[in-house]
Amino acid sequence: MSIKRSLTSVPLRLSTLAMLFFLLLGTQVYAANPEVSDSEEAISAGKSVFNANCKTCHQLDRKAVGPALRGLTDRRSIDWAKKFIRNSQALIASGDADAVGIYNEFNQLVMPNHEFLSDDDVMNLLAYIEYGDKADPAAAAATGDGAQVAGGGAGIPSEYLTIILGVLVLVLLLILIVLGLIISILTKYLKNQQLDAEDEEFINQKSDFKKLFRSDAFVIIITTLVIALVAKTAIDELYTVGVQQGYAPKQPIAFSHQLHAGQYEIECQYCHTGVELGKSANIPSANICMNCHAHIQNVGGQEGISPEIAKIYAAVDNNQPIEWVRVHNLPDLSYFNHAQHVAVGGVECQTCHGPIEEMEVVYQHSSLTMGWCIDCHRQTDIKSQGNEYYDKLVQLHSGSKDALKVKDIGGLECAKCHY
Repeated sequence: MSIKRSLTSVPLRLSTLAMLFFLLLGTQVYAANPEVSDSEEAISAGKSVFNANCKTCHQLDRKAVGPALRGLTDRRSIDWAKKFIRNSQALIASGDADAVGIYNEFNQLVMPNHEFLSDDDVMNLLAYIEYGDKADPAAAAATGDGAQVAGGGAGIPSEYLTIILGVLVLVLLLILIVLGLIISILTKYLKNQQLDAEDEEFINQKSDFKKLFRSDAFVIIITTLVIALVAKTAIDELYTVGVQQGYAPKQPIAFSHQLHAGQYEIECQYCHTGVELGKSANIPSANICMNCHAHIQNVGGQEGISPEIAKIYAAVDNNQPIEWVRVHNLPDLSYFNHAQHVAVGGVECQTCHGPIEEMEVVYQHSSLTMGWCIDCHRQTDIKSQGNEYYDKLVQLHSGSKDALKVKDIGGLECAKCHY
């Protein structure tokens, strides 16, 4: 029986599964120990253990904070691996040459104990290390299975209004040009005809532009254009009220999501601990930062650490919170629950926040307007498979030919978001 632990249910741990250990960098093609199962069930269960305990500091095929793990059971015995995973410090204290060598190679970083892992957990973990995710994980899509929802505010987009206004002005100019050509052709034709004195005087009269500019038609046309331009400008400004797309405030500490979430593949839930449990994702405290930086940056003391990381130490030493600047803001009249979307709906972080793992400085990727949310609810299929929460809803929807979408379970009801 495997134990699946999320980062919110297990005390925050620096490296996660043992293994700040195995693997000295070298060839990474190994014959795995035959005692390790290669079944899909074992690999899947091992991946859950790895993601909850190891992924913060380890990767399978390349060195990160700790060594690459693939081929561990070829280089070490399973009994040794179990001891190191559960209590690496005890193995190091016993004088084991391999354990001491790895401890020194990785700057004497202390890996937390994992005595809560059962034998089945460890064996499943080893199965995942040897056989799991051999394809390049970077090829996987980062945005999840949900529908890709672009922009989208309510009403007519500003771009459409600009196009409509431009077309109207162009049509008006074409009409004036055509009328001018018709008048010119008719005038030339009539001048060659036998006309009476009154008609000839009318044909030969000179254009009075002052009279044209004072005419009712000209005044109406100009007034209409001015009103249209003012109206368009006002509508454009109204649509931007409360919309902060692209907002990227300067933070008190220059934290790089590209480095942490991208290069080191730290799960969002490791720092934003409330995302699966409540309405807010939670802004991480300095203590969460120190789970890693207390070990990574303290080699040789605090001397030589970067000024940005020094700010973390200062916040902890002075018992003062880091005053992060909120990037994503919704109006007070709107209700959004992260747990409902992430834990129940299975929505990926990138669906709303964009390619967060590529951002050196975090910015608001989506508009987060009401129209944007409604479009998402209209287009996104419900991930009902294996989720008992939706069983009754799926049964009620069984008579429809279309897939069950968020709009079908009340996703367009006003009271869902406005309370």
